[in-house]
Amino acid sequence: MSQLKLGLLLFGAVLLLPVTNVYGHGLGIETISSVDIQGKKISISVELPLSFDNLDEKQITITAIEDETRKNAKNVTFLIGLFYENEMIFRNYFFTSDGILQIKVTPTLEEEIIIHGEQDSLLGAWYGTELNPLKITGPIFNSGGLYNFEIEVRTIDEPTNILKDSGIYKVDLSVAETTQYWQKDAQNQDVSFRIKSYFDQISNFEYDSENKQVTFEMPFDWSEKQMSHIPVVHEEIHFPNEFTEFLSPGYIGHVNGIKLFKSSVTIDDYSNEDERIVHLVLLQDHIRFLKNQMKKLEEPLPDNMVFTLSTTEKIDFPLTAYTKSEDFLLNLSWDPLTIEPDTKIKFVFTIRDGATNVPLRNSDYTFVIIQGGKEIYRTTGMAIVGGDSEDYYFTEDQTGPTIIRFENIRNTGQETEFGFVVVPEFGSFVTLILFISIMAIIILSKKTSFTLRKFQLQGN
Repeated sequence: MSQLKLGLLLFGAVLLLPVTNVYGHGLGIETISSVDIQGKKISISVELPLSFDNLDEKQITITAIEDETRKNAKNVTFLIGLFYENEMIFRNYFFTSDGILQIKVTPTLEEEIIIHGEQDSLLGAWYGTELNPLKITGPIFNSGGLYNFEIEVRTIDEPTNILKDSGIYKVDLSVAETTQYWQKDAQNQDVSFRIKSYFDQISNFEYDSENKQVTFEMPFDWSEKQMSHIPVVHEEIHFPNEFTEFLSPGYIGHVNGIKLFKSSVTIDDYSNEDERIVHLVLLQDHIRFLKNQMKKLEEPLPDNMVFTLSTTEKIDFPLTAYTKSEDFLLNLSWDPLTIEPDTKIKFVFTIRDGATNVPLRNSDYTFVIIQGGKEIYRTTGMAIVGGDSEDYYFTEDQTGPTIIRFENIRNTGQETEFGFVVVPEFGSFVTLILFISIMAIIILSKKTSFTLRKFQLQGN
């Protein structure tokens, strides 16, 4: 690898931290909260594997928990319908005595869906025993994408307590799928791109060597009913490190022609030493912003997302994010740039008017740090001049994907959030290597008359 390429790779790696293991629809699990069943509140969780890669046997896990006691509900019969690409895979009754329903799934090439297990005499509900576990075989879970569940509760507390009109509850879960695409570079050589989608299936992938731009499409329902339970849409573009034509210190992303927030596009040079991964991460507020921008065009909303990723040599702070209503715009940056454990990180932010971009004085807020879906820090403050800062030390066990959420901005109940990654302790080593590499490039440039481009972090 050339010194120039090494420096370029490391520069991107240090400034744009990787966001890994971020999945659509709630980390492979989604929970329907506070379902009213005969005056009793229960929560129903549905879980699928995050990916079908290297899995011969899959599993569906559905759990019912009583909200008041936090104990599993007893003797629950579910009517479960599973759909994929708008086609029904199965619709059957299933029973669990302890509130935890586990269905093993073995994909086969057979055309028929076959359920293995025992059936009760009341509703014909399927259940498993130690000798005859519950299992489904057939053309199911042969590929990733978006799976849709329709769930009804038909019995609870007692096996004979049959319910009527308990409601139909819908859950959408995404399973990651990786697809490979061969494209031509500027020299007409084949280059392997891979897309890992944590939301739905990808189509129409193209690489434009002249404009150094990647485009691809994904189905998407922009209705509020669908969007209300989508916390994140996550796509990964993988390509070889040796493909210098598309190697860049930064990238600009668009969806349906609308520019994405800087925080939505991140570079990952850590996960695989042989390739670069560019993450496109759209949080719920970002998706609503895109929808509102498209509605201003006074055209029918599309039925998809068309992603565009282009190279840029400009990397800039601060990151920006709107609240759902777009009443407020928040800017966020931090120091030092590499966020790692046992180092004081200063998060600097400004609360602005969403329409005028003017800082809003005397803005109260709640600052929350979340990892793995759990809060690890919460504090409240007042941005007297519109801007403020918060300090935090991450511990050794607090690495990985992280969300900073600003809640109850100016006491309005509105909120927005930012995603980033706390890198493990090798972050300092990478920074040191970056310095050594840049020095080597400078020395090399003097000997060969190369011009070293100065990379600068541009502020808004």
